[in-house]
Amino acid sequence: MIMHSFIGMFFIVYNQWGEMMTIVGAIDIGTNSTRLLVAEISEAGKIRVLHSDMRTTRLGENIRERVLLWPAMERTLEVLKKFIRDAVDLNVACVILAATSAVRDAANKEEFISLIKRETGHEINILSGAEEARLSYLGVVSGLDNNYEQVTVMDVGGGSTEFTWSAPKGLVFKSFNVGAVRMTESNDSYEQIYDNLSNQIKLAGESLMPEETASLPTALVGVGGTVTTMAAIRLGLRVYNPELVHGSKLNIGDVSAILNLLIGCDLEARKQIYGLQPERADIIIAGVRIVHCAMTILKQAVITVSESDILHGLALAAANIVEIKL
Repeated sequence: MIMHSFIGMFFIVYNQWGEMMTIVGAIDIGTNSTRLLVAEISEAGKIRVLHSDMRTTRLGENIRERVLLWPAMERTLEVLKKFIRDAVDLNVACVILAATSAVRDAANKEEFISLIKRETGHEINILSGAEEARLSYLGVVSGLDNNYEQVTVMDVGGGSTEFTWSAPKGLVFKSFNVGAVRMTESNDSYEQIYDNLSNQIKLAGESLMPEETASLPTALVGVGGTVTTMAAIRLGLRVYNPELVHGSKLNIGDVSAILNLLIGCDLEARKQIYGLQPERADIIIAGVRIVHCAMTILKQAVITVSESDILHGLALAAANIVEIKL
């Protein structure tokens, strides 16, 4: 069952074509950051973003121990309270909360779920890796133009990386425990990340039917903070601009150059790089290594960056356009 939290009174909105628009709020509780999206959703599933926000909460701190630390839970709770207030102020019909790798893998996740329910009144949808991948794919597709009929979506998160693509028998989605926070905390080298990801992709490939393997498309689309940060660095953005980031492309040479730039800086110097949020400076090298390894393993020369991601998929679920499969 999808867990929505419905919010009192709200306004019915119509677009210029007379379609009814539902205003919804979606909150993604990730391993590294917590993000909010408030959007108008049409009956046809078109999304118009009204407001977005992101805070680095690092809920997955100490992720290797599979335990959510109390300070991490508290700082995430405070951000959730603010995001819920912001959504209510924008007259949302409902708000949906979803958590990914850090929470689903934690031995004490029920403690966090109970804390959020007690302090905010909201339930949390704990997404499986497969469902996280599916919602990311649906979110990406909602923001693509007609030039992308077939894509593989790669979502690089703090705790895991997901791959999703369309096959004749439906969507294929794979989730691997290779993420920017996880690889940073384990101090994995490029070679270790490559071997880890290569082995997992190989095992996943062997489990696919031949027609599924043959249907893998050539276009690779990347989502998540690592990929959008790489685009911002490549563009030299002093102020982040989602319109410039969305749809931009990074070739393997760009990714290599960004990785070499980051490796050549200490932590304080990385915090000064245009396009890189200081809060992400400690985990960005691992994130870029994951992207470079994935592109190399999948033999992809270019990755297209998407601002449409799992939050957009969650917004569609909040508006009952798609279903969350828990």
